Amino acid sequence: MKKYLVIIEETPTGYSAYSPDLGGCVSTGQTRQEVEKNMREAIEFHLEGLRLEGFRVPQPHSYSTYVEVPA
Repeated sequence: MKKYLVIIEETPTGYSAYSPDLGGCVSTGQTRQEVEKNMREAIEFHLEGLRLEGFRVPQPHSYSTYVEVPA
């Protein structure tokens, strides 16, 4: 089991998501729950495609943090 960072952004029509560790793996949804479900499915599909084509499955290496600054 691998854990990939997923970035979710609110858009005018819902939400979009991508994983910095998996170039080109993106998804959308009308709600946060939907985009998370769709992104999980997109990652599974993406990894399956890499394996079928004989490519290496990337190791997760991205992380997130918050930086507090005066505003």
